[in-house]
Amino acid sequence: MTRIGITGHQGLPAPAVVFATERIRELLASLPSPLIGYTSLAEGADQLFARELIDAGGRLHVVVPAHDYDGTFAAAHKSIYFGLLHQAADITCLEYPTPGEEAYDAAGQWVAEQCEVLIAVWDGEPARGLGGTADAVAHARRLGRRVHVVWPPGVRRR
Repeated sequence: MTRIGITGHQGLPAPAVVFATERIRELLASLPSPLIGYTSLAEGADQLFARELIDAGGRLHVVVPAHDYDGTFAAAHKSIYFGLLHQAADITCLEYPTPGEEAYDAAGQWVAEQCEVLIAVWDGEPARGLGGTADAVAHARRLGRRVHVVWPPGVRRR
C-alpha cells in the first residue's frame, strides 16, 4: 500500500496541466498498489490528481478544510468537486468555521502528515499566502516525506 498526497497550484497554465497529468500518471504507475490518495480537491492540481488516482484504481481520501468549502468553487469546478467527493472512499472534515488561509494551511499539513509520498505541482516559488503549495512542501520535507516536484521547465504560473 502506498499513501500518496497532492499539493499544487490552482489555475494551472495549459502546458502545466499536460505536463503534470503525464508525470502524475507515471508516478502512480510506479508506486506499489493499492494506492490511497489524500487531497482537498481544490481546483487545479488536486482535482487533476484525484481523477488520475481514480483512473489508476486508487482509493480517494478527501480532507475538507472548512465548513462551506464548496462555496469557494466557481460553478464548473464545483461540479467536478462534488463528482469527485462522491467517489471518495473516506472524507475527513476539519473543524474550521469558514474557508481561509488558516484552514487551507491545516489541510495541506494534514495531507503531508497522512502520506508517504507527496506530489507537488509547484513552480518552486514561495507561497502567495499562508497555506500555499510551498508551505505544504516545506511541512512534508520537515516530516521526511518523499516529495516529487512536478513542473514543466520555462512555464510560469498565472
